[in-house]
Amino acid sequence: MKTRTAITLLLALAASSPAFAASRTHWVATWGPSPSPQLPDQAQMRTAGLVFENQTLREIVHTTIGGGMVRVRLSNAFASDDAEIAAAHIAQRGNGADIVAASDRPLTFSGRPAVTIPPGAVVLSDPVKLEVPASGDLAISLYLPKPTTGAGIHYSAQQTSYVAKGDLTGAASLPGPATLTSWVFLTGVDVLAPESTAVAVAFGDSITDGAYATLDANHRWPDFLAARLLARHGGKKVAVIDAGIGGNRVLRDARSNVQYGVSALARFERDALAQPGVRWVLLLEGINDLGHYDPAGPDSEKPGAEDVIAGLKQMVERAHELGIKVVGGTLTPFEGTAFGHYFTPEKEAKRKAINEWIRTSGAFDGVADFDKAVRDPDHPDRMLAAYDSGDHLHPKDAGYKAMGEAVDLALFK
Repeated sequence: MKTRTAITLLLALAASSPAFAASRTHWVATWGPSPSPQLPDQAQMRTAGLVFENQTLREIVHTTIGGGMVRVRLSNAFASDDAEIAAAHIAQRGNGADIVAASDRPLTFSGRPAVTIPPGAVVLSDPVKLEVPASGDLAISLYLPKPTTGAGIHYSAQQTSYVAKGDLTGAASLPGPATLTSWVFLTGVDVLAPESTAVAVAFGDSITDGAYATLDANHRWPDFLAARLLARHGGKKVAVIDAGIGGNRVLRDARSNVQYGVSALARFERDALAQPGVRWVLLLEGINDLGHYDPAGPDSEKPGAEDVIAGLKQMVERAHELGIKVVGGTLTPFEGTAFGHYFTPEKEAKRKAINEWIRTSGAFDGVADFDKAVRDPDHPDRMLAAYDSGDHLHPKDAGYKAMGEAVDLALFK
């Protein structure tokens, strides 16, 4: 008994020591977008360049934190058919569609070089040893030998990826590739990181997704936040995942445009709570619930401020069940928005009521006052002209930078 007690004590002391704690690792998402359903028919998918046959899809992603072991996540979400991936590689990106040849690594799935993904399923690659840079670019190449309809699609990537004929997954360069500004099948890149490293998921709509941000510049507000955290922690403590989908709503699926995704309530677990290593969610949703309804339409399509608040409360409670903290983002100004009936004084009153609740209810573990960060002090119902992309709803790069700087880094302890 004395020997067993001594062993137990030694193990307890070891587990509490800094050296032991530093040796423990877990998987942490360093990048990951959110998927939306396929377009309604095959002709539309082909027109959008989202049907592949005997082609290599080389997708470019921008990491937040780095690591020495990596795996990728492939999704056949919303598909009706299998997706056959005959080969897959990962590498550090060079220029354009080129990779750093010495960094190229083939990917396997349960030890196999190919994988067939059933409709709606997700697969993880086996881990590979690769020096993944913090705030750097990776290229993930997928070979699709048979006619395959894209799935797990993030339509508005604000990032150029490439498509070329044949199996070129391990090629250093792609000859005359076509370009694509969606991410397809690829829904995550994870790195092995110390146990103290965690993930903040920016969960929202087009304003989180970075609509109108400069292409290939990584100027979404979550990118600016990630850069600040990188500078503070040396790329080792907090990863930032952008789970924004343009047009997304809290309460309802987007019936008019599948690219807007299913409702925030429906996708919250998959896109936020299930991210490996998640510890915080930055929640910025609700403006589309107000803007997308037609004042002349049925009452069932006209949510009140209290309805949107109820939906936000549901997501906060679901996160808190898992010990995940939630930072509430105030809804940004939209007066003057030129999208038909998107803005009305009645909707503006609802926005203000939602923001007041976000600021004062105590429901959140912190608040990011994006409204205050980008509004015009002389006309607070409007976005400051220097931050406005021109549509009076979406910021441009300078506005996204102001939003990224509006998040208090002290929240990430």
